[in-house]
Amino acid sequence: MIRVLIERHIADELGPHYDKLSREILQRAMHTPGFISGEVMHNADDPNHRLVLATYRTLNDWERWYNSAERRDMLQTLGPLLESDEKITVFEH
Repeated sequence: MIRVLIERHIADELGPHYDKLSREILQRAMHTPGFISGEVMHNADDPNHRLVLATYRTLNDWERWYNSAERRDMLQTLGPLLESDEKITVFEH
C-alpha cells in the first residue's frame, strides 16, 4: 500500500472553483483500479494551500492513474487555478 500526498497552492479568490474540480478529480480516481481512499484538506493557516491524500494498493496503480489521459485532461482545467505546479510525494510502508 502507498500514500500519495499532492500539495497545491491555489490563486486567491479561486477556492470554490478549485474545490469543485478537485472533488471531481478525486471522484474519478476512486473508480480506478487499486484506489483505496482519498481526502481533500486545506491548511488551517493558509486557505490557499491545499492537500490531497490518496491511498493506492500499489505504486503501479497510482502511476496508471497519474499518467492517464483522464487525469491529464482534468488537470488542464485545474492548472489555471494554481499559483504553482503541484508537488507530489509518494510514501511507502
